[in-house]
Amino acid sequence: MHPNPRISETEWEIMRIVWARNPIAAADIIAELTLEDASWHPKTARALLNRLVQKKALSYEARSRVYYYAPLVTEEESVASESESFLRRVFRGSFTPMLAHFVERQRLQKSDLDELRELLAAADRQETPKTKKRK
Repeated sequence: MHPNPRISETEWEIMRIVWARNPIAAADIIAELTLEDASWHPKTARALLNRLVQKKALSYEARSRVYYYAPLVTEEESVASESESFLRRVFRGSFTPMLAHFVERQRLQKSDLDELRELLAAADRQETPKTKKRK
């Protein structure tokens, strides 16, 4: 795997499709994008695919006249890299103010609070908690 490139918001939409269904043909990526949002234009999607290849986030293979794309970075690595970047940029690398910000401004369900308590307790015990897979 390559170091994690910076991925824009629109590029994330493409990466999520590729992570879920790789290898995947460009036409299938475009079809899925337009199914979710009719304003997607095929030329825009192809330009973003090319940019993701240049950033080394995706690889491609040409079979006949069909291009198939596969990720060069995992979703987990990309989420971790983006999370760390966000934490550094917005909260100067400090986790507590970030967590306080979201807890104070979001309407949390009891299940969310229970999961947070479990995560914090496990961190206090230096364990890995058994939680649901993050979205």
